[in-house]
Amino acid sequence: MQGVVSLACTIAASDAPVLITGPNGSGKEMLAEIVQANSRRKDKPFVKINAGALPDDLLEAELFGAEAGAFTGANKSRIGRFEAAHGGTLFLDEIGNLSMAGQAKLLRVLQTGEFERLGSSAPRKADVRIISATNTDLQRAIAAGQFREDLYFRLNVIELALPPLGERPDDVLLLAEHFLESLPGIDGAPATKLSDEARLTLQTYEWPGNVRELQNRIHRAKLTAADGIIRAQHLGIPPGGARVRPEFESRAAMNATPASGLPTLAAQRAEAPESHAAAADPERASIEEALLKAGGVVSKAAAEMGLSRQALYRRMERLGIVLERRPKV
Repeated sequence: MQGVVSLACTIAASDAPVLITGPNGSGKEMLAEIVQANSRRKDKPFVKINAGALPDDLLEAELFGAEAGAFTGANKSRIGRFEAAHGGTLFLDEIGNLSMAGQAKLLRVLQTGEFERLGSSAPRKADVRIISATNTDLQRAIAAGQFREDLYFRLNVIELALPPLGERPDDVLLLAEHFLESLPGIDGAPATKLSDEARLTLQTYEWPGNVRELQNRIHRAKLTAADGIIRAQHLGIPPGGARVRPEFESRAAMNATPASGLPTLAAQRAEAPESHAAAADPERASIEEALLKAGGVVSKAAAEMGLSRQALYRRMERLGIVLERRPKV
């Protein structure tokens, strides 16, 4: 992510078209705003439009404007997004979903720099920098005849590829804390903070919905944590819904290494006495014992029990066993 943001800031000073790629909810619009904020156009308009959601019969009017009487209901002239963005930046989101007809119309204005309002033959020009974004594999779409190669090369002078949040584990807690501070809560409610249990859940979840899912779950937690302490259940991740990232295990092992002042991992035990817990649920007791002996390293505990790591994770999840961080005494 440092490399992606650094590149975005470096190329921002030019007027070259930028194509931002990445899965839904990964932060493509935010990256476009970073480019705009670091460009010479930062004080000029930044106009956003979901290009893929425009039907063909509205595309020209939305992008290029329309004269009065150009179509039913057009009682007065209106400017399009290109004119509205004059001097600034036009952000075309979901460009991969634009129809072939829409692609041809967009290509024409990018090639010539001119356009006409719907219902007019007078050419117009707008000084606009184009930033586009898509979650579509455009190379594959080109091969399938679904996206124009000439338009692709017009849009993709610089590509900024955003990885999914699941591949950016160091970002998760930073973003969670940011959303916790910036998202609105309930008036009069106590200030909220993340418990160790919630932090561990955030770090081990794979985030298939990316940053947008994280933002929504933090907002939910902030609104439902009545005492101000966000616990795992406040995040609303359903049982069986968490997909644990394999790389977290190595992080857990590293954190479990004894060192002064560093956190250690331990199995979270039930409040009931150990003998009662063992009698009530011997499976839970055996898993907790294996985790404690392994210092919180799931692969070691799984090997000790003759299970695969994934099987042990599933049993832990079913039984409500989580790993909590505790400062070494």
